[in-house]
Order: sequence, then structure tokens, then C-alpha cells
Amino acid sequence: MNTLLKQEMSNYTSTDLEVWEILFNRQIGNLQSKGSVHYLDALNKMSDVLNASEVPDFSKLNDFFSQNTGWEIAVVPGLIPVEDFFDLLANKKFCSSTWLRTKENLDYLEEPDMFHDIFGHIPLLGNPIFSAFAHEFGKIGKSMKHNELALVQLQRLYWFTIEFGVIRECDIKSYGAGIMSSFGETNRIANKECEFLPFDIEMILNKEFWTDRLQEEYVVIESLDDLFNCLPKAAKLIGV
Repeated sequence: MNTLLKQEMSNYTSTDLEVWEILFNRQIGNLQSKGSVHYLDALNKMSDVLNASEVPDFSKLNDFFSQNTGWEIAVVPGLIPVEDFFDLLANKKFCSSTWLRTKENLDYLEEPDMFHDIFGHIPLLGNPIFSAFAHEFGKIGKSMKHNELALVQLQRLYWFTIEFGVIRECDIKSYGAGIMSSFGETNRIANKECEFLPFDIEMILNKEFWTDRLQEEYVVIESLDDLFNCLPKAAKLIGV
């Protein structure tokens, strides 16, 4: 993996800024009653460096994290091998692309763009509990990078938590990045047009998922502590 990639702020156009502003404002309004309070609080704390008025500058985000939970954004060209992804997480680096979707494709992408990566994933990394979970998760993945079955199982855990997780906060609220960055999926969950399953780590490690259609089932945690606390059992089940 090329570790020398970097974000070039001068490459962004006024159209990019307009797309970012549309996406940010539309989704932040949508999430007020549908997103987890943990995500919303984390996003609010980052408002000086992550907001609607400017395309996110990774150097500013890195400065914020250097004073908080210690994460850093690693620029990647797109989807990367799972082994490389775990190496980054284990070193408190979260990968992001730098390209942004077009006005014509506000709601559907085959591959995650910067809005998904930054708006969806980055805020919760400022939450100490979620940060510790993501970091430990990465270390487990790195230790199992030559175990194909273990990597598949860890990808399932990632999918049903970090990517498409929901949490019970009186009602069902969303926190997973794939939901937080999707206007339609946020509403689908709020309207309960899907099934919700109780959090069970053994079930998750053996549960198939699909990337080419909307989710039909979501796994509900009762608190963020459920995520960090499941890791010892997950590690034992996959043979760490």
C-alpha cells in the first residue's frame, strides 16, 4: 500500500464544496432524532474542523485527534486489502478516500467516498469507548492477518457494528457509518422497515452479509460498552 498519498486541498472545486454542504446539511438535520447521541455529541465537538461550510481538511482533523483520542487519517485510493486495513487500525490510523461524489449521485455509490469515510466514520473515533474498541479490534485483526477464516469473521463484526450498527437509546438509534452517511438508510431504520436482532457475538461472527443491497437485519447494542466488552470473547472464538 502506498503510504505517501495525501490530500490536496487545492484540487477541490466550488462544486465539491456545494456537494459537501448539501450532503452535510441534509444528513445532520435528518440525524437529530434518528442518530445516536454518542455520534451527535462527537460530531458537535468536532464542529470547528468538521462542518458544512468547508470540505474537510485532513490536517485539521488530525490536529483535533492529536489532542483527543490520538487517531490519524490515512489517505487511500479506494478500497484496500483487509490486511492493510487492520494494520492501519492497529496503529490508530483510519483510512479515507479524498474524492467526493457528484450531484448526480448523491444517494448511491458503488464505492465509499469522502462523505462516507469522514462524515460517517470519523466522529465516533473521538468517543473514548468507541475509539478503544476500534483500536483493539484493529490489533486483533492484525494478529490474525494470515488466518483467512478469522479475517472473514472479523469483517462480519465490523459490518454489523462499525459499518451498520444500531443502538438502543429509548428507541432504536443509528451509529454505524454506512447508516450515518446515508439519508435513505437512516430513514429506513427509523421507520423500522427492517428486522432488529439482539447483540450476540457468536451469532455475528457466523452471520453472512451482502454489500450490494440494503440491509435486512441490524444488530442492536444496548451501550457502546457492549462493543469493547465483546472483544475478548470474539478473540477467543476466532482463536487469538
